[in-house]
Amino acid sequence: MSKKEKLLVTSALPYTNGPVHIGHVAGAYLPADIFVRYHRLKGSDIVYMCGSDEHGVAITIRAEREGVSPRDIIDRYHPQIKNSFERLGVSFDNYSRTSLPIHHETGQEFFSDLYSKGILKKKQEKQFYDEKAKMFLPDRYVEGTCPVCAFEEARGDQCELCGSDLNQTDLKNPVSKLSGETPVLRDTFHWYFPLGDFQERLRAFFDARPNWKENVRNYCYGWIKQGLQDRAITRDLTWGIKVPLEDAGDKVMYVWFEAVLGYISSTKEWAQKRGEPERWKDYWQDENCKLVHFVGKDNIVFHAVMFPSFLMARGGYVLPHDVPANEFLNLEGAKFSTSRDHAVWVDDYLERFQPDPLRYCLAAIAPETKDSDFSWKDFQTRNNSELVGILGNFVNRSLTFIQKHFDGKVPAAQPPDELDQWMLKCMAEAPGAIGDSLEKYEVRRALKALMDVARNANKYFNDKEPWRRVHDDRDVCATTLNICAQVSRALAVLMAPFLPFSAVKLWKLLNLPGNVHEQNWGQSGEAALAAGHVLNPPEVLFSKIENDVISEETNRLKSKAKPGSNKTAEKEERTLISFDQFKDVDLRIAKVLTAEKVEKTDKLLRLEVELGTEQRQIIAGMAEFLAPEDLVGKKVVVVANLQPAKIRGLESQGMLLAAESESGEFSLLTVEKDISSGTKIR
Repeated sequence: MSKKEKLLVTSALPYTNGPVHIGHVAGAYLPADIFVRYHRLKGSDIVYMCGSDEHGVAITIRAEREGVSPRDIIDRYHPQIKNSFERLGVSFDNYSRTSLPIHHETGQEFFSDLYSKGILKKKQEKQFYDEKAKMFLPDRYVEGTCPVCAFEEARGDQCELCGSDLNQTDLKNPVSKLSGETPVLRDTFHWYFPLGDFQERLRAFFDARPNWKENVRNYCYGWIKQGLQDRAITRDLTWGIKVPLEDAGDKVMYVWFEAVLGYISSTKEWAQKRGEPERWKDYWQDENCKLVHFVGKDNIVFHAVMFPSFLMARGGYVLPHDVPANEFLNLEGAKFSTSRDHAVWVDDYLERFQPDPLRYCLAAIAPETKDSDFSWKDFQTRNNSELVGILGNFVNRSLTFIQKHFDGKVPAAQPPDELDQWMLKCMAEAPGAIGDSLEKYEVRRALKALMDVARNANKYFNDKEPWRRVHDDRDVCATTLNICAQVSRALAVLMAPFLPFSAVKLWKLLNLPGNVHEQNWGQSGEAALAAGHVLNPPEVLFSKIENDVISEETNRLKSKAKPGSNKTAEKEERTLISFDQFKDVDLRIAKVLTAEKVEKTDKLLRLEVELGTEQRQIIAGMAEFLAPEDLVGKKVVVVANLQPAKIRGLESQGMLLAAESESGEFSLLTVEKDISSGTKIR
């Protein structure tokens, strides 16, 4: 007997500062759940861990805004998020929360271990301090003018308008979000984790994982190329895990350090609930266990670079086997935006629709290699044409025909003819084809392989013409319907990872014992229904969604996206300038001489441009859209009389003009004709 494959699967911990929308589901939760459900059917020794991330700055900011405590916020949203996942069929073995004592203990154990080994570094530094609120301000507690694009409401860690990666001290005109006052710089100290000390070990770690997705590998090697630096792991806050040192004062652990440890504490909680408190070690401390993190692309650095370095430093823990990060899901051609309520919230969806059609649609458009788009019209088409018209149609016509002509009993089969053998072969090969794709985290391809079985089954049904054969060759008709029943049983098991609720319904229609989610994947393609087996009366497996229902959803979405409901949109709508003001803007043609990424940043490029007789340096936040080598030689449009700004210690002497659509499509403004650099645009 072969040894069971052992896997430990996690999905990114969601912030408990708001509900879950379908963009979250598509990136980190549905792909993981499909993968886990498949492995359970395969017989693997697998556990699936997650929980709420309850110490983020976004939570404390929301609490301040509402005039309540952070505990009030997390106690409101944790059960809501947990319930959303349950109703959608996301089958965690344990869904924990980072406010639990077991997580605080785990975080403090890690911190103390790294401190006792002399790994952590204590550093003095300057940080913004709010004299009115009498506290140091974490990054997101500071807003100001972006030094790159001049957006006046940039955060202390990032500008939401141009996407530039910032430090709070980069901001012009900084303002405290607590009091509205101008903060001052004060001396403080923090403990740092020396990522750079692990650079070569991380490089070897990445080299040993050549099968990682290209987006993840490129991201990881990009960080290595820039050179890893020390990262602060503490903050001056009152909300979070207290630093377990006598001289730490009120300092807490920075959320990016302790949140990933939530996977470990969740597994510990799971083991305790089972009455086996040491069982967590069977996964986290067994070198044969494969640790797989499902995340969105914005979480790659934490799971593929930082968390592995913590585990290396601690020692004795398994390192990630894979980090199958997905890209982003857009909504009706635009990015999800919680601030202007441009989202489909899971709870709202489930008030009006069944979970499986959403699971099906999101799996079919999974953003595995590039951003994808959800639209209500596409959702309707996939439900009506594919779930109803293909999968549901085959099952319904097969079971209805058996009910009508064979008293609801699986008819006996005669020796198969060539077409029968083809259908049986399609059924037998399906578990391998679907499984092979899921082993590679290719959910879209796996779903297509599942639906190909249903497509082939419909073709088989049509080609065999049981409505005619039942009158002129009943034995042939009986064989056809026997095989259709066998395929229906196979489909019930094969669809279970993708459509868990519909799989249960089909299993009951087939009047089969046990739980469909506890069947044997490897045997699912076998003809296992005995002749004479009594089926339950047929029912419709999937329901059609009408046009008026979809119109209601699209109208609801449009009504929420009102002008001015988002700060950026509000700014765009109200800011008017005179012609004289416009004339003061000096727009000129510039030629890009050199371009390179700014070290230790993800989004910044450093350009040397020729502006007539002079050369200037411009720092632009567009590295995620444009490769440096593609810019060299281009004639671009720059604002030439913009006041110089310091960005990450580099002076930017102008600004490039570019456009970004609501769907995220980016375009740099360039000039095709041979116009001399320095030419003024009028």
